[in-house]
Amino acid sequence: MRFVNPLALRWKIAALTAAACCAVAAVIGFLVHDATRDRGMKVGRERVTAALSAAEREYARTGERPPSADIMSPDQLPEPLARNLAEDTGRGGAYGIWYDVKSPNWYWMWGVVAVGDQMLVVRTDMSSEVRGLQLLDRSILTSVVAALAVVVPLAALATEPINRRLRHGARTARVIADGDLDARIGRTGRARDEITEMSAAVDGMAEALQRRLENEQRFTADVAHELRTPLMGLVTAAGLLPEDDEATELVRDRVRALHALIEDLLEISRLDAGAERARPDAVPLAELVLDVVRRTGTDTHVTAGDATVVETDPRRVERVVVNLVTNAHRHGAGPVEVTVTGARIVVRDHGPGFPAALLDQGPQRFRTGASERGYGHGLGLTVAQGQAGVLGARLTFANSPDGGAVATLDLAPGTA
Repeated sequence: MRFVNPLALRWKIAALTAAACCAVAAVIGFLVHDATRDRGMKVGRERVTAALSAAEREYARTGERPPSADIMSPDQLPEPLARNLAEDTGRGGAYGIWYDVKSPNWYWMWGVVAVGDQMLVVRTDMSSEVRGLQLLDRSILTSVVAALAVVVPLAALATEPINRRLRHGARTARVIADGDLDARIGRTGRARDEITEMSAAVDGMAEALQRRLENEQRFTADVAHELRTPLMGLVTAAGLLPEDDEATELVRDRVRALHALIEDLLEISRLDAGAERARPDAVPLAELVLDVVRRTGTDTHVTAGDATVVETDPRRVERVVVNLVTNAHRHGAGPVEVTVTGARIVVRDHGPGFPAALLDQGPQRFRTGASERGYGHGLGLTVAQGQAGVLGARLTFANSPDGGAVATLDLAPGTA
């Protein structure tokens, strides 16, 4: 389909080549046409002039009309022939010549000379010259069409190496955008042209981006690890506080939130580094989801009709489901429903729905997207999406037509 796409680069280049060929052919054709026509007119004038001279000599010798000429009175002359005779006589000439192109099939070159009170008129047939000129025009047009029939396909085929290099660059850019920062375009040809420069620039950009992301991931992991030690001290200290005290409960709640944040950061750093590996096992999906939702301690309705046994990593499925349910309760509104069908898990709330930015770009860490969805660090959905990628599953986000956010985890996307 790429080859027949009229907007493809190959056909634009072929069209430009065809336009250039047509322009060159038109200029050459006009020049050849004019030169051939002028030569034909010159030959016709010479024939008419010679015939007039011969007729004039014959008339002067015999006093009778020569067989090759007519004798007319000045009033009988065609108006263009009489006018040309007057113009030539005014310029010092003796002859008047007129090229008659009014006849559809015959073309004549007329000549006239005054002999006493009469006009000696001759004409010569120019049809062969005119038809030769028409044949030349048709030959030029046929040659141009034949040349275009050869040049346009050759131009389209000649652009294939360029198109191949551009397609390779586009594929590599998409691979980099999908997360493979090790992908590079490399040297795609021997030529040192603009495509080579663009490829080198894209590779340089990818290397710089990779270094920055690795530095950020390393920084995030280092910070999370460094915070873990003082956090353990806070957890221990919070456990020593007196019970049944409002301040104690507030401190413990904030410590739990900080602990969850650091664990999420560590998990994200492992996911970014590609250090996570799934350990699949045969799991009865309905029972797993029911147990996971029950342990969240939330008011969530679970429907598991025809769920199947799925080959997956139960710990990671649990992580995804917990994050989706927690996000639905924290940022959405009840009732929150979980539906298990086959190898698919759907979590839905009845709140304001996901923000447009999340639907367009996916979850972004440290960004919840909209104030009506509540406040948070934006890490829960990011972790869920990363764990779904480790599982080889597909996690999608949408809004229900009648309101509410819908998150769908498909553990067997290839069979959908």
